[in-house]
Amino acid sequence: MNLRQIDYVLAVAEEENFTRAAERCHTVQSALSHQIARLEQEFGTRLFERTSRQVTLTPAGHTFVNHARQVRDAARRLEDEMAAATGEIRGHLRIGYISTLSRLDLPGLLAEYHRRHPQVEVQVAMRMSDVMMEELRVQQIDAAFLGVWPGEPVLGLDARLLWEEPLLALLHPQHPLAACPSLTLQQLAQQTLVDWPAGTGPRQQTDMAFAAQGIKRRVSFEVNHADMLVSLVSTGAAIGMVPALGAGQHGMLAARPVLNGPRRRVYLACHDSPTPAAAAFLALVEQFLRPARQEEGRC
Repeated sequence: MNLRQIDYVLAVAEEENFTRAAERCHTVQSALSHQIARLEQEFGTRLFERTSRQVTLTPAGHTFVNHARQVRDAARRLEDEMAAATGEIRGHLRIGYISTLSRLDLPGLLAEYHRRHPQVEVQVAMRMSDVMMEELRVQQIDAAFLGVWPGEPVLGLDARLLWEEPLLALLHPQHPLAACPSLTLQQLAQQTLVDWPAGTGPRQQTDMAFAAQGIKRRVSFEVNHADMLVSLVSTGAAIGMVPALGAGQHGMLAARPVLNGPRRRVYLACHDSPTPAAAAFLALVEQFLRPARQEEGRC
């Protein structure tokens, strides 16, 4: 068995078609089929059930694929580590981020990362924090920017606290409460509110704040993206809550501090043993945040 055969099996398993798998592996179908047949002969069992219409994994094939992916990932990790030992960073970097990443210029960060490490292929996706934490634990992504309420632990991950900030109430400028310099949770509970879906990390930040004061509230709108929350507020339909550091980005909307309001912590989380590409990204994030931290230290 060799890595080429492993790649062939994984391609057929994912494409469910020998012709497409051969094209993906840049070889002819006969050569790919021959290598898989040799592998099946070596193990004494079939990896695929073949019909005129479809190709599916056998039980033995499922077992092989599960372990083959680990072997392939380990081989790629070794290649990347050897390249890093000679000063070259390459490979893949999979990043997750929350939609309310207010303090960090993520596009600028990614552009600088690519300038320094052009051999790294970068994949970026926006997710809920709880989803990204699970993806990190099963190594589906390499690093993630998470937003969690201060009492929530980030277990099983190497998590670096980037900043902590309060959430501000975001209102239409013509809303009666916009005339107040600050608001209370009791005032907000009497209004029409928009928030994140129940059970998500961002929703916990507000739920915990209201619960700590023994205040019941009703959320009329649940959304899964910060832009939709801001859009609803801009119509005057509801009041939302947004991170303080990004509140100034919302045009003419009014942002007001909330007494005993919710807070959140933003972490950069990764595996205990990051790849060279991920380690280089973590270091660059620290460089990007250093000027802001130095400015805070002078205040």
